[in-house]
Amino acid sequence: MAIMRYTGSVILFLLLGFLSNAQTQPADEKAKIEFKISANYNTGLNYYGRVDSLHSSGFFPLAELWFNESFYINAAPVFVNNSVASFQYDGTITSAGYQFNSNNKWLGNIYIIKPFYRESSELVQSALKAQTGMTLTWLNKIINITGGGDIKFSDKTDYGVMTGLDHVLRYQLNNKSVLVIDPSVYINAGTQQFTKSYLKRATGFLFVPGPEQAVTESPQKFTILSYEISVPIVLAINKFQLLFTPAYVIPQNLLTVEGRPDLSEKGEKMFYATFGVKIGF
Repeated sequence: MAIMRYTGSVILFLLLGFLSNAQTQPADEKAKIEFKISANYNTGLNYYGRVDSLHSSGFFPLAELWFNESFYINAAPVFVNNSVASFQYDGTITSAGYQFNSNNKWLGNIYIIKPFYRESSELVQSALKAQTGMTLTWLNKIINITGGGDIKFSDKTDYGVMTGLDHVLRYQLNNKSVLVIDPSVYINAGTQQFTKSYLKRATGFLFVPGPEQAVTESPQKFTILSYEISVPIVLAINKFQLLFTPAYVIPQNLLTVEGRPDLSEKGEKMFYATFGVKIGF
């Protein structure tokens, strides 16, 4: 789960959670307000494969409030771990959204995300001030097709799109538990002026920001940002869920500044995984 592309992984967890909950709840059960909390650990925080110089991992508890099966708000404080910081608080990400399921044929999510990062945060995504977007999935027995778009706000405004394929494998273990496995492939594209904002202030030592530097690259053009393969796994037992997502990301079109490796984007092909435990009340 890559904070705050979070919009891919967490939303996918929300959709899988929706499927598993819907399949374990009686059809005539009246919708009610539900509170969920989870503890999550990510082995390699990244933003479309772009990483900070310290290759941080992260822990983030997540609190969710569902007003019904569609409307939700949540918040996740982020604690960063690397060679110079031991689970240091780096900010909080909040979001709100509307999720819908049309006769088990279309699954969609409309969301708004507002992060509150520390000024000295070295995470690439800390340049973002807000984000909004939508995903829509066509569900079928052979392969699900997902498309989506988003608008990212930093010093400039970026636009992104994503598309992906997945196939949900669902195993009803008993009348109270279900296992959902969802092998997925995604392509992410967009402009990356958020990266320019990051590069301009990523010249300090460790977590101390340095003076702004001019970046001559032109990141406004629309390009492929990354390819990603993941296998989200959700084991739901009543109100309890175990979450695990191994993933492999291949970043594309990293920005470089000639003669200034300190101002160039850092990114690499990488395996990472997210572990989580969730319970609902």
